[in-house]
Amino acid sequence: MRTRLLAMLLALLLAGTASAFLDEATPPAWAAGEPPFGLPFADPPGPSTWLVGQAYGNTTGAYSARRSQYSRGQGVHFGVDLSAPCGTVVVAIGDGIVAGADGPWGSLPHNLMIDHANGYSSMYGHLLEMPKLQRGQPVRKGQPVALTGDPDETCYSRPHLHLEIRSANYIHWYNPMVFINADWDSLALTGSFSRGFEKDLDNPRQWQTLLDQPEVDFNQPFLNEYARPWPPSPGTR
Repeated sequence: MRTRLLAMLLALLLAGTASAFLDEATPPAWAAGEPPFGLPFADPPGPSTWLVGQAYGNTTGAYSARRSQYSRGQGVHFGVDLSAPCGTVVVAIGDGIVAGADGPWGSLPHNLMIDHANGYSSMYGHLLEMPKLQRGQPVRKGQPVALTGDPDETCYSRPHLHLEIRSANYIHWYNPMVFINADWDSLALTGSFSRGFEKDLDNPRQWQTLLDQPEVDFNQPFLNEYARPWPPSPGTR
């Protein structure tokens, strides 16, 4: 009897642990049954088209530069980087209205913000040139809106698209990989120039998958001030 009771308790404990893990790693349920946005490229991924460069979230690259490059986003990489040759056509990830081009949204040399009716906004950064769209202009999902560039303006050092999903007031960031309907596990297998997520050895399972990364707010305290980070970096206290 005691053995059976212990087995039942163990089964319940394991079920609860699995449920908690799935809740943490599974994207939220959308009203339409799938994430609301699409990929920002019409072409399929590949070595000659585009690859995932850096995921959203507490990446090792963002952690090492959290005080310099990512301080306004609580120390995490607040977009997803998609490596692509300069001049690759970028398409709107959803229907929306152009909020502006080359606005105060970072990701130089050029950027574009599109507001969507579902309450979110998408920002496309590190563009090759100022998008030829007017503020207030409607765009459709899949419509060409910009060309990829390089933040260093060389087109050979690190050309890529930096894509963000923000709140309607632009001061809260969401994980684009949760909001975009794509097989991110497969897409992230190759191409990354910032591999993996920074680990807090005092809480080693936190923020270690593509979909469980934290949402962040503009100019708020760091989320990743770790006493024991791994891997160690120059940003370690």
